[in-house]
Amino acid sequence: MYTVAQLIGGVWGAGGEGGELVVHDPADGSPVSSAPVATADEVGKAVEATRGVAAEWAATAPAERAAALHRAADAVAAVADDLARATTAEMGKPLSDARGGVEAGIGTLRQYAELAPVRGGRTLHGATHALDFMTPQPRGVVAAITPWNDPVAVSCGLLGAALVTGNVVLHKPSERAPATGWLLAKALDSALPPGVLSLLTGGPEVGAALAAQEVDVVAHVGSTAAGRAIAAAAARTGAKVLLENGGSDPLVVDGDVDPVWAAGQAAVGAFANAGQICVAVERIYVHRDVAEDFALALVERATKLRTGPGGDPRTELGPLVDRRHRDHVHGQVTAAVAQGARIRTGGTLPDGPGAFYPATVLTDCRHDMTVVREETFGPVAPIVAVDSFSEALRCAADSPYGLAATVLTGSMSHAQRAWRELPVGTVKVNAVFGGAPGGAAHPRRGSGHGFGYGPELLDEFTATKAVHIEAPGGGHW
Repeated sequence: MYTVAQLIGGVWGAGGEGGELVVHDPADGSPVSSAPVATADEVGKAVEATRGVAAEWAATAPAERAAALHRAADAVAAVADDLARATTAEMGKPLSDARGGVEAGIGTLRQYAELAPVRGGRTLHGATHALDFMTPQPRGVVAAITPWNDPVAVSCGLLGAALVTGNVVLHKPSERAPATGWLLAKALDSALPPGVLSLLTGGPEVGAALAAQEVDVVAHVGSTAAGRAIAAAAARTGAKVLLENGGSDPLVVDGDVDPVWAAGQAAVGAFANAGQICVAVERIYVHRDVAEDFALALVERATKLRTGPGGDPRTELGPLVDRRHRDHVHGQVTAAVAQGARIRTGGTLPDGPGAFYPATVLTDCRHDMTVVREETFGPVAPIVAVDSFSEALRCAADSPYGLAATVLTGSMSHAQRAWRELPVGTVKVNAVFGGAPGGAAHPRRGSGHGFGYGPELLDEFTATKAVHIEAPGGGHW
């Protein structure tokens, strides 16, 4: 069992007067980690302590900050297996997937360590007797509130970008993955000056208290509801807000594609990490000409997935993060069935311990069903049959979210229409996952705003200042 400690003002074990939270293994219900709950007073003291070292870290040479981040990446790599096992124990994903998330996080730290020192301002062409330039500066104190579904990769992105650009950071990991956040913070802190990074643990009340503090940036990855509450709190303090919220990402299957191949793409998009991915396939619009063949192939894929605890190397579909979330997923499925959807496989609560839920395929769905309109965040694939590609695009675009979308088509003109017309941050054609390194996108609508990853995230954590210098008396230097 992991016993988590907080890091406040460079001191491990500080605070925690608000009680204790316990996380249970979603595979069998056994307790796996305990963490202190920070009080609002402790959150305020942490912000004050962090601000006390902000000026010194901001004044550190960019190359020195980058070297520290490289050392931090080395420290994370040294405990990579521990981080992966903690992730699996706390939120249930297969161990191989957890390891992949840790490796992605390490790669992101190294990427930002390389990029940050060479991202600067620019000189302006003004009067000949003056000097004009624009320069980026750290924003100050960053509050980073991170999720449980990919805790290391997401946290390394936000923390790495904020730290290497000269900000000090207060990190509040999800209450469903506190031990993972603790192990990561220990590794990062070992390579950083004392006080530059703080760790606060607890539930939503701790995140709310942190977002309400006088910080300079609040960066959040998580649910849309939490993101909106954070934005409202930051509006009162003037903090900049970076949000990557929930989504209900569509998959469009054109009538000219191989339905078996398309079903393979859909299975990866809908069932990987038990559907608990921000850009998971949440709703599928299939041309009626191939809809039934597609559904049959997807059912075959779903029924062949090996379900089990994340620590079993044979597991392909682990449990959901907890039973409360499983109730949410199953509630959407049962509501859809009551409205006329047909369960082709899955859709039942399994007996036994844990928060397991089977890969589920629904047909005869309509665009107005909750399972289609709202985020499910589970291994559920609702299929809506459409009569044309244009209808599919209209349905895909009609959403309160705007995170990402995937289109499977053999038509270049349809691919061009898709990326131009879909109001989302990322459009993928003929692959549900993938993309070149260095890509970045703005989520839209209820899915958030601001760059949440990529080189542009470095710019989000800096403020640009314009400088104009003239010689005294209007003369020359």
